[in-house]
Amino acid sequence: MSVIQTIRDRGTWIIFVIIAVALIAFILQDGAGRGGSAFSNSSVIAKVNGTTIDRGTFEERLKSQEAMYAGQGATREQLIGNVFNMEVDNIVLNQEFEKLGLTVSAKELNDILFGDNSPLRQEFTDPKTGEFKVDDAKRAFAQIKKSKNAEQVKMITTGYIEPTIQNSLRNKYQNLLLQSVYVPKWLVEKQQADNNAVSNASYVLYPYVAIPDSTVKVSDADINSYVKKHSNEFKKEEETRSIVYVNFSAAPTSADSAATLSQINALKAEFISTSDAAAYLGKVGTELPYYNSYFGGSRIQVANKDSITRLPVGGVFGPYIDGNNFVIAKMVGIKQWPDSVSVRHILIGTNDPQSGQMVRDDSTAKKLVDSIQTAIKSGADFNALVAKYSDDGGSKDKGGVYDYFPQGQMVIPFNDFAFDNAVGTKGVVKTDYGYHYIEILGQKNRAAAYKIAYLAKPIISSNETVNEANTAAAKFVASAKSSKEFNENAAKLAKPILPASDIKKNDFTVGTMANTRSLVRWIYENKEGAVSDPTEVGDQIIVAMITGINKAGLMSATEARPLVEGVIRNEKKAKIIIDTKMKGSTLEELAKSSGASILRADSIAFNAGFVNGVGNEPKMVGAAFNKANLGKASSLIAGNAGVYAVKVENIGAKSADALPESVKQTLIQNRKMAAYRSVEALRKAATVKDNRFDFY
Repeated sequence: MSVIQTIRDRGTWIIFVIIAVALIAFILQDGAGRGGSAFSNSSVIAKVNGTTIDRGTFEERLKSQEAMYAGQGATREQLIGNVFNMEVDNIVLNQEFEKLGLTVSAKELNDILFGDNSPLRQEFTDPKTGEFKVDDAKRAFAQIKKSKNAEQVKMITTGYIEPTIQNSLRNKYQNLLLQSVYVPKWLVEKQQADNNAVSNASYVLYPYVAIPDSTVKVSDADINSYVKKHSNEFKKEEETRSIVYVNFSAAPTSADSAATLSQINALKAEFISTSDAAAYLGKVGTELPYYNSYFGGSRIQVANKDSITRLPVGGVFGPYIDGNNFVIAKMVGIKQWPDSVSVRHILIGTNDPQSGQMVRDDSTAKKLVDSIQTAIKSGADFNALVAKYSDDGGSKDKGGVYDYFPQGQMVIPFNDFAFDNAVGTKGVVKTDYGYHYIEILGQKNRAAAYKIAYLAKPIISSNETVNEANTAAAKFVASAKSSKEFNENAAKLAKPILPASDIKKNDFTVGTMANTRSLVRWIYENKEGAVSDPTEVGDQIIVAMITGINKAGLMSATEARPLVEGVIRNEKKAKIIIDTKMKGSTLEELAKSSGASILRADSIAFNAGFVNGVGNEPKMVGAAFNKANLGKASSLIAGNAGVYAVKVENIGAKSADALPESVKQTLIQNRKMAAYRSVEALRKAATVKDNRFDFY
């Protein structure tokens, strides 16, 4: 059977037995799933508003996430940050739930587990009818006492029960916020008036681009002053650091590639002559695991597929390059197989694939399956025997049927029996899960299927290549004890100096370089100006120098410069323009003194902040709706693109685009969006002492 499917299906009743155990524990303890741990560990990962996250609890959550996302390729390092944020969010929310007296009763939890939006629907839904089989789920709960696996209890508690309770509490909390939204009539009327307000105006513009950037200097003092004045926009929650680095390639050379090619060529003759591909590949090793069965051409996705599938039995193709490997493909066998098969079966289990525990001994299982085979030959009802004896939860409620599954989905003995025999064939097959009595019900689309063995050897860097890169990097470090020497050495070797900034204490990556946690630790364990020892990162050896330490709080001038230098420069240009370029009290006088033209902007919308032909200029829009500017020039305005003077021709209103009720609903929805960001606000307001650096 399919390994993944079997693990899930055979464990179904156990899973829900465990959920029941957790449910009872919840009822008895008035549990809200908040607090407590199966571990006793004094090591504190973090404190959030005085509530601790101990290492045992954190590791438990982390392992659960690793198991959940392992199939998606997520690494432990990638998940640490996600789990930490989840724990912080849960704590700040649970503190709010506690203040508000929010709980989830046992009845509520029961209603969720067995209701329309049950998290269990997938496991207990009939695939043919789409019906959620509530009674089956409840029967699984009735088998509470059969579960003795504490690890599974813990897994289901953290994977199902706690998230269900937490989601319910979050929904209650969010609904409280959503229901508190109120928009008064006067605000609707004002918003509608603002939406419909229009203005026509004339203006004079002196653009900033008319003054060369090179004539206006922005000092660190200017930046610090601006940052202090706008402190809320430039406040950092945590320290960051920056480095520069050079790299020395330790990637495989042409000589390394040739050595791998020579190695695989030396094995080719023996690979061709061997009659046992599995044993041979097990002996010499291969990067592409051997699948000891057949796949149709449409299921094969490898380089040089067309050439390989044209091989005769015993023929080989290669060596050829596939990814980072040299590969020789050998055709082991060719058969005519269907591309999908329908079967029904009865599993007499010997091992639980999830727990590894023995269900029954092999001898007992074999005798039972033989007696089932005899009974069926004598006319016994197959469906009745499935219901009574089968240990496969994935097919038991469907009469033991697996309806048209593709090649390779089931474990090999089961797969090969189903695809290699004719429709109507019946027999007993032994797999790692136990003994299966199988009957083939149907087959579709017969075509050629291939058993192919791949001898694959990776192209890797030789010791000489790696040593050469390390030696060059070590020489660089020996004579690069200062920033000046670092830069001079890089210039002599014609190596680009690469920057990496905004590196945080708990990061696992630096810039575009992955798996660099050890480098991050070095960055935070050393001072500005320190030069690292040669550090291996992928197929590169890098040497880094710490160039900046930016403490939490207001950004430094160096950090803020890329963000505000242009703004400050324009402020200085605006002062120059106002002081020296635009003189007069009318648009005509201002245009004459500045050498500009009088321009016109019609149908300026009050709620847009945008002026056609000009761009985003909210200050200009504001002046265009100022009645004090009707018929006369405004004072000079430092805008985004230049300095303006505006004369309002008229202020009016267009016909309403939306009815008051529509405007009201828009305002309500905008305010409700804030409720969805409540967790972010709570996290930002929390006092968090993060100790992850001490552990990871």
